Amino acid sequence: MAMPIVKSERWPVRSGEDIVRVRQIVRRWAVELGFGLVDQTKIVTAASEIARNTVDYGGGGEVLVESLSANARRGLRLVFEDKGPGIQNIDEALKDGFTSGSGLGLGLGGARRLASEFSVESRPGEGTRVSLTRWK
Repeated sequence: MAMPIVKSERWPVRSGEDIVRVRQIVRRWAVELGFGLVDQTKIVTAASEIARNTVDYGGGGEVLVESLSANARRGLRLVFEDKGPGIQNIDEALKDGFTSGSGLGLGLGGARRLASEFSVESRPGEGTRVSLTRWK
């Protein structure tokens, strides 16, 4: 089902500074949408995890930030895309403890738990697209 997009912005995610900027942007948008502190923290934490993965594993990419409106609900959707090596096994990557690097292995699975809606699309050798939405 297509959600009416109220506003959108696209930002690069290529460095640690970009990850900090993504956190700030997502928090600002969540506040503007009237999210409470718990929901703000959840969406910012999920954004931070996926932004970090975009830089560390995807070689950098971008994020599309969208405010959504459906009936009386308002939401914030983040779509991270990279052209990196992709994820070989998405089901495995979503399990807690799985890491292809030196992290704790909570990134994808943790972000999924913090979002109202979550999806991962990846093709080895072509990149990854992670979409997460938090509804107010």
